[in-house]
Amino acid sequence: MIVGEQKPLDEIKNMIAGHRKILVVGCGTCVTVCFAGGEKEVGILASALRMKSKLDNEEIAIHEATVQRQCEWEYLDAMGEEIEAHDLVLSLGCGIGAQAIAERFPDARVVPGLNTSFLGLPEEQGVWVERCAACGNCILDKTAGICPIARCAKSLLNGPCGGSQGGRCEIDPQVECAWQLIYDRLQARGELELLEEIIPPRDWSTNRDGGPRRIIREDLQFEE
Repeated sequence: MIVGEQKPLDEIKNMIAGHRKILVVGCGTCVTVCFAGGEKEVGILASALRMKSKLDNEEIAIHEATVQRQCEWEYLDAMGEEIEAHDLVLSLGCGIGAQAIAERFPDARVVPGLNTSFLGLPEEQGVWVERCAACGNCILDKTAGICPIARCAKSLLNGPCGGSQGGRCEIDPQVECAWQLIYDRLQARGELELLEEIIPPRDWSTNRDGGPRRIIREDLQFEE
């Protein structure tokens, strides 16, 4: 899932300065799961902004809304009139959600209430860890289901560097060496021969070098 963190309240306050009718919009999927931008977080942030504006003797109307997904037109269209009725939209979705609102409603001023962090999973209660770099060319079949692009600090493709010690990365003793994890899992499966295959230099054109990426499924498109 997409993992994000809410921006500091002072930063958000600066972004909305000068606007008198603000709509705080949450998203009911990824950022709800990571407790950053769901309906509950929208309510908490809206209350904090109302309190701060009252303390600052500012007359600001703060309204709240949460959609199932900010990144899909059908959900955004249902709240079109509400968006257009406000001076500013404060998105508590990921960066995609904030951009989707701005694209669908070009006359609306949209600002981000979250910092989009990474693609990850909940490792334990209150802890999310990165697992995927969305590089566009998955090699998990060769690395026992462990991504060296996202989980190795140097994104190495053919084994660990010389800095790992005792199964830990040199950047931080709390970080496990991705290639040690790959080795251990392949050894347990009796598949160490997979490490004998040299993975060629990466073609980063599937990542970001070619500009914004697009996937087209012609079988899902309507015929004209």
